[in-house]
Amino acid sequence: MILLKESRTRHRRLGVAAAAAGLLAALLTAGPAAATPDPGDGPATGKGVSKSTEAEVKAAIADGEIPGQDEIVHSGNIEHLVNIPKDALPGTNTDLAFQGRYAFSGNYDGFRVFDISNPRAPKTIAQVLCPGSQNDISVSGNLLFLSTDSSRSDSSCSSTTQPATEKSSWEGMKVFDISDKRNPKYVAAVETACGSHTHTLVPERRNVYIYVSSYSPSAAYPDCQPPHDGISVIKVPRGAPEKAAVVSFPVLFPGEGPDGGGNPGSPTNPGVSKTTGCHDITVLPDKDLAAGACMGDGILFSIKDPENPKVIDRVQDNVNFAFWHSATFNQKANKVVFTDELGGGGAATCNAEIGPNRGADGIYDIVGKGDKRKLVFRSYFKIPRHQADVEVCVAHNGSLIPVKGRDIMVQAWYQGGVSVWDFTDSARPKEIGYFERGPVTTERLTTAGPWSAYYYNGYIYSNDIAKGFDVLKLNDKRTDPARKVRLGELNVQTQPDYFD
Repeated sequence: MILLKESRTRHRRLGVAAAAAGLLAALLTAGPAAATPDPGDGPATGKGVSKSTEAEVKAAIADGEIPGQDEIVHSGNIEHLVNIPKDALPGTNTDLAFQGRYAFSGNYDGFRVFDISNPRAPKTIAQVLCPGSQNDISVSGNLLFLSTDSSRSDSSCSSTTQPATEKSSWEGMKVFDISDKRNPKYVAAVETACGSHTHTLVPERRNVYIYVSSYSPSAAYPDCQPPHDGISVIKVPRGAPEKAAVVSFPVLFPGEGPDGGGNPGSPTNPGVSKTTGCHDITVLPDKDLAAGACMGDGILFSIKDPENPKVIDRVQDNVNFAFWHSATFNQKANKVVFTDELGGGGAATCNAEIGPNRGADGIYDIVGKGDKRKLVFRSYFKIPRHQADVEVCVAHNGSLIPVKGRDIMVQAWYQGGVSVWDFTDSARPKEIGYFERGPVTTERLTTAGPWSAYYYNGYIYSNDIAKGFDVLKLNDKRTDPARKVRLGELNVQTQPDYFD
C-alpha cells in the first residue's frame, strides 16, 4: 500500500490529449443515453482502448503519476479498515441503506445484508437473489424497498428479461419485510410507468410515501409513454404493505407537445440530456423540501403535501452539465449540491482534457423564503486527482458528514474513488481527503469503483461496483465531531436533521 499524505492534482501525459479530445467531442455531440445512464443489466465488460493509450497508461503507472493496477492509495487522514468481496451476487454493486447495526447493499442481482456492529469485521447475514437493475435500495422500519428499472417477464424474483415493447413486461417497486434481517420476505410489488430507476422515501408514522424516479419513455413502450414529465408517488401502509399502490403522478415539467416542458436537450442544447423525468430526488422531511436531479434540469420543490409536491424553482446549466444525476442538501437547507453524470457512468471524464467544470458537482445557494426561494449557482467541484483513460470516473452518490457549522460531504466517483470535500464556502470548495484504487485493467475502459460512499455512525461505507463493500475510518479534526452523531436509520436520499 502507498500512503499519500496530501491530496494533489496529478498531471497527465500530454500524449493522451488526442484520444481525450475525441471522447469529449463524442460526449458533446451524443444525445442523452437511450435507456439508463448507469451500467446495464449485465456486468460491465469494458471497451478496448488503442495500443497507444494502453502504453501511456502503463507509462503513467511506472512513473508514479497514477496508482498501479488495483493499488490502493489514500490521504493520510483516511484509514482503510476492510474490504468484503462480492459473494453470491456477482452483479454490479449499487446503493446502500442503514438501520441500527445493519447495512443493506444493493446489487443488480438482488441485495445483501451486513451486520456492521463491528465495522472492522462486517458479517454477511443474508443474500437475496432478486435480479432487476439497478436495485436501488432503502429501508424504513420493518420494510425494505427495491427499484426495478429493467424490463422483466413478471414481478417475481425469478423473472427473466423481456422487451419493454411487450405489454406483459413489468418494472417498478418491490417491497420486502425485514423484521427478521436474516430472512427477508417479499411482500408486495407495484408497477410504475417507465419502471423505477431510483426512489426516495418520505416516511410518516402510518405510511411510507415513495417518490419514484424514471425516464426515457418511448411510443413503442406500452407502459412508458411520452410525455413522461413527472414522478410516480406510491403510498405504502406500514401495517398492510401488500396494499401499496400508486396514488398520484405529479407533473413537474408542464408543457405543450409530446415531450412536456423540460429541457429539450440536443440539438437546442448540444450535449445536454432531454428531460423526460427525474433521475434522483433528495428530500428533507423536517423542512418539507426536496431537490430533484432531472436529466436536463435541477429543481427545488415543496413536499408539504407529499402526494402532490410543488415545484418552487428550476435551473439549467447548458454549458457544463450533461445529465443532472443526484442532489444533496446541506444541514441548514440553504445549499444544494447537484451532480453531473457526464458520459453516463461509462466514460473516462476525470482528466485534464475534460477539465474541472464538466462532469463536476454544481453548488447552488438557496436564497429567499417560502415559495419565492431561488437556486443560485456558486461554483463547481471536481476531484483534483486525474484518472487514467481506462478508468470510468464520474460524480456519483454521497452524503453529508454531520459537523455543526461546516458543510462537508463524502462522495463516490467510480474509479475516482471516495472523496471527502468541504463546501462551507460554496464559492471555494476543496477536497480534504480521499481513497481510491488504481485501474482495474490497463487494456480496457472499465466501469468499476465506488457507486455509493456514505457516512454512518462514525465510519464511511463504500459499495464498490466491482470490488465489494469497503469500510473507511476518517481521522480529521474538521470531521471528528461527527462521531458524536448517532442515527438509528439512514437512507441518504431521505436526509435527516442530524442535530434535532
